[in-house]
Amino acid sequence: MRGEFQIFALASLGIAAACATVPAAGDPAVPVFAVAETVPVVTTNEDAADDPAIWRNAASPADSLIVATDKKAGLYVYGLDGKVKSFSEHPALNNVDLVDMGEAGVIVFASDRSDLASARIVLYRLDTAKGALTELARLATGPGEAYGICGTRRGDKLVVYTAPKSGRIGEWEIALGDTPRARELRTMQVPSQPEGCAVDHRSGMLYIGEEAGGVWRFAPGTVTGELVAAVDGRKLVADLEGLALVPEGSTGGWLYASSQGDNTYMRYALPDMAPAGRFRIAEGRFGSTEETDGIEAMRGDFGPSFPGGLFIAQDGINDGKAQNFKLVPLGAIEEALAAE
Repeated sequence: MRGEFQIFALASLGIAAACATVPAAGDPAVPVFAVAETVPVVTTNEDAADDPAIWRNAASPADSLIVATDKKAGLYVYGLDGKVKSFSEHPALNNVDLVDMGEAGVIVFASDRSDLASARIVLYRLDTAKGALTELARLATGPGEAYGICGTRRGDKLVVYTAPKSGRIGEWEIALGDTPRARELRTMQVPSQPEGCAVDHRSGMLYIGEEAGGVWRFAPGTVTGELVAAVDGRKLVADLEGLALVPEGSTGGWLYASSQGDNTYMRYALPDMAPAGRFRIAEGRFGSTEETDGIEAMRGDFGPSFPGGLFIAQDGINDGKAQNFKLVPLGAIEEALAAE
């Protein structure tokens, strides 16, 4: 969440010099650079772009797709060139994720905060050939303002995790079909407002980002979490925002986190969550990133520009234009951190 946008609005009027604040400074971060960016979202002069999800086209990696939210207007589907494939109008969709459900198709799900007292999930099916979304259902998920969301496939079932602002984390089994339904399997809690959400598809381990507190980890079937990475003003500078998990082998890999307070990103090694480097997306051909909300990352071939994988970050300032999403080769991030 960004009160800083009020400052930038005042600055445009030339009256913010006395009250503007410099971002907090955490530990050093190595620079990396975006090689592409999306078309800005339609909503201008507001905190609008928020969260991305990735669908990888295994048959034609360069034709992979990005689904991303304009939380004032709806859902975009972009190509890796950053151009818009389609737009689905729906105000107040905050975070988004997707899961390939095999014969049931690629299912996209977004947190619907249009009713601040009652959270909902909006389900879509992604036409991967056309880059178009078809809405399937809007499912109630209890009280509170919908916010973070992530999910996984468990056998032939879709499981979605919801993280409303109240901190009441829900695990939902979604029955797909002519009339989709949601059944709550588990309820968890973090102390204050969460948003970032990532689940390890291998084990079902759930990671939740509490904005002011840090990263919580919930083992499958448990309702009590463990704080595994605290907001400390050095590695994580509040607000902690998006989370992205990149698996490697049976238990290894990385968890990435958006350290919004100092415009950087933190990497942790799985499974022990050992700190494994910080980086920033620095000024280059496609600009830098500031005040990032959502992130996503995926290893694999994404074509000539992203041979080792893809990292996407929301850009909260975007050089005075409407907000957008920056694309960075995941391999370049890994190389930069390895060279530290």
